Amino acid sequence: MKRLFLIFTFSLSFVLLKSQENITIEELWKNYSFSQRNFGKIKVLKNSDSFTRLESNKELQQIVKYSFTSGKKELVIFDSQKFKLKNRISSYKFSHQENYLIIETDREGIYRYSYRSKCLLYDIQNDKIYDVFDEKIQNLSFSPDEKFVSFTFENNIYINEIQNILKGKINSFKKITSDGKNNSIINGSSDWVYEEEFGLVQAYQWSPDGKKIAYLKFDEENVNTFSMDIFKGQLYPSSKTFKYPKAGEDNSVVNLYIHDLEENKTKFIYTEKDYEYIPRFFWTFTSNKLVFYGLNRLQNNLDFIVLNYENLQTEILFSENDSCYIEIKNELEFFNENHFIWISEKDGYYHAYLKNLEGFESQLTKGNWEIKEIYGFDSDLMKLYYSSNEEGTETQSLFSLDIEYDFKEKISTKLGFNDAVFSHSLKNYINYYSNANQPNQISLNKADGSEIMIFENNQILIDKLSKYKLNKKEFFKIQTDDTELDAWIIKPTKFDENKKYPLMMFVYGGPGSKEVLDKWEGNDFLWHQYLSQNGIIIVSVDNRGTGGKGASFRKVTYRNLGKYETIDILDAAKFLSKFNYVDEKRIGIQGWSYGGYLSSLAITKGSSIFDLSVAIAPVTNWRFYDNIYTERYMSKPILNSDGYDQNSPINFVSYLRGKYLLVHGTADDNVHVQNTYEMVSALVNENKEFELFIYPDKNHGIYGGNTRFHLYNKITNFILENL
Repeated sequence: MKRLFLIFTFSLSFVLLKSQENITIEELWKNYSFSQRNFGKIKVLKNSDSFTRLESNKELQQIVKYSFTSGKKELVIFDSQKFKLKNRISSYKFSHQENYLIIETDREGIYRYSYRSKCLLYDIQNDKIYDVFDEKIQNLSFSPDEKFVSFTFENNIYINEIQNILKGKINSFKKITSDGKNNSIINGSSDWVYEEEFGLVQAYQWSPDGKKIAYLKFDEENVNTFSMDIFKGQLYPSSKTFKYPKAGEDNSVVNLYIHDLEENKTKFIYTEKDYEYIPRFFWTFTSNKLVFYGLNRLQNNLDFIVLNYENLQTEILFSENDSCYIEIKNELEFFNENHFIWISEKDGYYHAYLKNLEGFESQLTKGNWEIKEIYGFDSDLMKLYYSSNEEGTETQSLFSLDIEYDFKEKISTKLGFNDAVFSHSLKNYINYYSNANQPNQISLNKADGSEIMIFENNQILIDKLSKYKLNKKEFFKIQTDDTELDAWIIKPTKFDENKKYPLMMFVYGGPGSKEVLDKWEGNDFLWHQYLSQNGIIIVSVDNRGTGGKGASFRKVTYRNLGKYETIDILDAAKFLSKFNYVDEKRIGIQGWSYGGYLSSLAITKGSSIFDLSVAIAPVTNWRFYDNIYTERYMSKPILNSDGYDQNSPINFVSYLRGKYLLVHGTADDNVHVQNTYEMVSALVNENKEFELFIYPDKNHGIYGGNTRFHLYNKITNFILENL
């Protein structure tokens, strides 16, 4: 048996006050009594050191402008009551020169990120509002010169002159494309798998001069169709169909085009290589150069390509290659016509590089830690602003780096989890801070980190929580012969180390994910408190394959998803079971999505250790999941048959020994309910006892109406009754 060592490191957090009350499931998942106050999603203005936020109550919604320098309210830009809007504002967008606003209402979700909505154009100077189109539309944008609005509708790209809209001529639009067709051709929007796995929703971009539109065309003809029955109390269920490429199956054929408005011509962009994926494309500061990524099917070779629009010639500026895979992130930031910041892990960790379009490169950050986000580069001061986990893998802190003098300075002041939104000038920022035991504190700061004011300290929530019996979340490390694992623990109320307690582990564990963070987790944290108040030890462990520790730690799972994760989870459970206060005969595990996959492996492959498992929306066979995600980490099934079969829980149901609860929504477009149904068939064939709960018409998140309350009652009762 491997020797394991425990190293406790306590997070910096507020002292939870003694109290008498217990949290209830109804307070958590029905009344949502412990929601923290947030400042809302803000939009940074480019033409002033200001930002806006949408402020709402039951009767009124306002878009309000604030100073980034003082934090004070400057003016109300838009008032919903004045225009008697029929529907609530869901989002809004400024034109480039900030003379116009698009107001989005009556939003209708499509997939994880995409949606369609009714759009209104607000003329700020003249204080008037106009319809943009008579149907719900997607991906609305302004041309940089503020002459046009553009959007996608029924898989085509449309534009209309703003002056036409101001005159009520909403049908005077021009169709940039006309061959769009459901489940066949998509122009300017992405297909399901690009949206889910590359995070690409709007697949068109205006050139800086407003005279050209670059866009992707998706030809889905050869992609197999997936269908879901939609019930909704209908006498005859309807069927929702969409193209979903599973592992090893055909993708959409994706090509890049540029439409020239002045020439009224659309030009196809040729490349010497026939790329499987084009996951990103950007105009540079000029309208004669476009950059885009070309990625191969196995996602281990990425070309950074520069297009010269004058002659339509393309050049590969540089390539990145990896023995495993390359993940696409929002890693590109141009700060002038020639130079940009690039994030790469080619030295083993995600770090920032300064590059230019002539091939120059300089690595800006180094170390056994990882950049998390780039907030901006001040070319006047030669300063890079970013966040990283260099103070600990469970933390995120803010830094500035003077690249001229190679001088780095920490600008966040509290250890825990920090995130930021910087002003356009990069002179000020809003800091979002929390730790594992303390909700959000939102402050306005100068670029050097000095605090100007507090926007929100969530004192109301802190005072409310002080009345409850909360147990501190503590961080520790589990050291195996192979590696060190991050973990946290919540011990039961009135903990007695001489008493035996059941142990419940919570896992996600997917590639690049991170669950062990010194960050407020809201209702999940408080639900764990509920279980700890009922005498259960709660633990979470970040297995190998998760993020924050570099490529070697994360990519050890390549071609073998589930193998090393399961080994680490079992080792952690074995180690914890040796503590005098852990009842080794009562160990459970729960997870959702990838976590449901690992929970299913734990109760099958690891049934000698685990006595209970709750698997929500799990993958049970990697052949059922989409090809971009699955092939990135597993290669194609034809090239790695053993990797697929030896790590899919559907093939190990004969080992099931303990209590097993399967939960899934029938309208899950991401992890299809097919996974659970096939798992059920395998369990029945092996004559295994289990529990199953299906939520009709619910997607991967399983929410809406009373659903979350019912779900967590179901899970909680299953745990308390069987562990």
